[in-house]
Amino acid sequence: MKILIIGLGSIARKHIAALESLNVNMNIYALRSDPNSETEQGIENIYDLESLDILFDFAIISNPTHLHFEFIEKLAKLNIPLFVEKPAVHTLQNVSSLISLIENRNIINYVACNLRFHPCIEFLKNKLDHEDLKINEVNVYCGSYLPDWRPNIDFRKIYSANASMGGGVHLDLFHELDYVSWLFGLPNKSSSTLRNVSSLNIDAIDYANYVLEYDTFTTNITLNYYRKKPKRTIEIVFDNDILEVDLINNKIININNETVFEVTDFEIKKTYSFQLDYFMHCLKDKIEPMNCIKESVEILKIVLKDE
Repeated sequence: MKILIIGLGSIARKHIAALESLNVNMNIYALRSDPNSETEQGIENIYDLESLDILFDFAIISNPTHLHFEFIEKLAKLNIPLFVEKPAVHTLQNVSSLISLIENRNIINYVACNLRFHPCIEFLKNKLDHEDLKINEVNVYCGSYLPDWRPNIDFRKIYSANASMGGGVHLDLFHELDYVSWLFGLPNKSSSTLRNVSSLNIDAIDYANYVLEYDTFTTNITLNYYRKKPKRTIEIVFDNDILEVDLINNKIININNETVFEVTDFEIKKTYSFQLDYFMHCLKDKIEPMNCIKESVEILKIVLKDE
């Protein structure tokens, strides 16, 4: 396979490692803006898309979020299938025309939300799809410490901390909005509070709270960049039970503190392999993947509506 990488940063390297774990026979090409960029083993640098005569099997778009729109548009016009790191775009401006371009050209596309492939999320999806359960309330929390994300790098200089680069906890932790919408569907109504008044002193949003209203229950989602002890949990309050999901320790317990699901020796990096394997099967079978850009933008409308 011939795979194009747009943005050769930490996320791209996770996807490359995932491809290697799947033993994919591949040639990787990285689009570089600097002609003096170092050449890395197993990766061929390229500097211009339009003059290439390479037929790419797909492209991974993993550059800073504020550049996604530009490259989705460029690659769609070249009829290259798209594997886009979440969120697909950082603004809703002109997004309808982008979706029309993709659909008119029948471009297979997928927005990479790897937590859909977390075993605990898959367990919940299967349970909710096959059991008649009355939900009263859902509470989702994801907090971690931005300075710890990339050790030895000034966190204030990375895109996450800078609004102009598409940063902000509401976009970085898009996963929570994504899997909630996947598990329960799109809400009837939503509201949000987005702030950046913590001790991190950054201009990007570092706290986000979403209230999603469904027919018979309400979901509360809290996200932040400043929690020094990471926590990533889901609580589902049923009429006769409560499930507490710990996505860091890969465990689900019930109201009696009994373990109802647990995966040992599981590392989150496996989800990157699972989703790339899924995407490549979609390419092979020529079927539209779940979570295409059009679908993901509907979730993004909730994320950005009160920004």
